[in-house]
Amino acid sequence: MADSLFSLEGRVALVTGASRGLGEAMAIALAEHGAKVALLARSSCSSGLDTIESKGGTAIAIEQDLSSTSSIKQALDVVETKLGPVDILVNNAGIIRRADLPDFSEADWDDVMDVNLKSLFLLSQAVAKRLLSAGRPGKIINIASMLSFQGGIRVPSYTASKSGVMGLTKAMANELAPHGINVNAIAPGYFATKNTQALQEDKERNKAILDRIPCGRWGEPADLAGSAVFLASRASDYMHGHTMAVDGGWLAR
Repeated sequence: MADSLFSLEGRVALVTGASRGLGEAMAIALAEHGAKVALLARSSCSSGLDTIESKGGTAIAIEQDLSSTSSIKQALDVVETKLGPVDILVNNAGIIRRADLPDFSEADWDDVMDVNLKSLFLLSQAVAKRLLSAGRPGKIINIASMLSFQGGIRVPSYTASKSGVMGLTKAMANELAPHGINVNAIAPGYFATKNTQALQEDKERNKAILDRIPCGRWGEPADLAGSAVFLASRASDYMHGHTMAVDGGWLAR
């Protein structure tokens, strides 16, 4: 129904890192609930775009690197021209680098922090400016991690960046909540994606992870769809600064 708490009819969503996996699944879910969706990534988003359009939804794909403020402005201008002003931002783009602590390089530190934290802040800032200037409400959804809560192994920059995402979610919410802009985060547990492929293929680590997950399986990208729709919809209008774990029970163990 158009007046459903979870309807996104008339809304425009921008999802980063939407070429595959979690980003693609969330973009498709938002479109299924009525949003017009811009899928953005550094590689082709044709798969998600085709899926949305085959179901009668409206979407565009933007192949772009959001490494600078000028590229962020350019991407937002494209979305506004083709779909309208962004109401919903899903900051999903992220990378991970693995190495033992003594061998972890400065380049791997900088690359991860730039993508996972700096670009997330700059894009959120740019979207927030446009919402504030227009006096419009909006939703910003950051993708955190289990390593927003824990330390992890061999991933210092990823842990630092995702801990930063949870803190930044709170900080942005404190400033934007009075203006009707909700900032929240989703912390996925262990999902079967390209980022976790090395863990899935490591028999010992894979077993240890599954033994810890109460529901006994890795998450699938579709498992994140409902959480994204909830935080994008008016059903979550009184939620601000919260990081919601979707983890199969991992943190409860």
